[in-house]
Amino acid sequence: MAMPWDERLCVAPDGDVLKVLREGKASIVTDHIEAYTPHGILLKSGKELEADIIVTATGLQLQNLGGMELRVDGTTQYPNGCMMYKGVLLQDIPNFALMFGYTNASWTLKIDLAADYLCRLLNEMERRSAKAVVPRAPASERQDENILGSLAAGYIQRSKAVLPRQGRSLPWRVLHNYEKDRAVYGRPIDDPALEWTEMRGPRYFPEATHRVPR
Repeated sequence: MAMPWDERLCVAPDGDVLKVLREGKASIVTDHIEAYTPHGILLKSGKELEADIIVTATGLQLQNLGGMELRVDGTTQYPNGCMMYKGVLLQDIPNFALMFGYTNASWTLKIDLAADYLCRLLNEMERRSAKAVVPRAPASERQDENILGSLAAGYIQRSKAVLPRQGRSLPWRVLHNYEKDRAVYGRPIDDPALEWTEMRGPRYFPEATHRVPR
């Protein structure tokens, strides 16, 4: 379990949180909860924290694709079985984009780059009259590391098994570096790693089924 100051804290523009900490009006305690008591919380260390109100916040759980299940030609595909091509397309999944931002800078900074690339890709599909585009990778490229492995936040660590995997090298490695990403996304769309199905008619999309949690 990470200590509080090892994790990112929300920005407090007025510094009110730091002020009350300095004044001793508030404190941060790291421990495991043993039980609730009539007066507050009993910790495993034996200490009891008195409280009038207890807000339980044990952390969120990431949900891939909003709970959708992806199937290609009737076979279910899981994001953790795929690498990401340029941090936008999922390996072996036709016509499917999935975007992640930066873990060390503004999330939308990378989303803007990725969205621009995706628009260029769609224009290239139109130019080719392509029905589908699929990223294909060598089997030796995949690593077990997930695309957000550099982020130590608890909700990422709890979900690392379901996230897409990293590749050894570009374009299968997801970068968290704006300058390098500008170069990656700025390259020509045509790439040996992309498999084009040049066929007129309705474009092909993987079947996506939304499963409603019970």
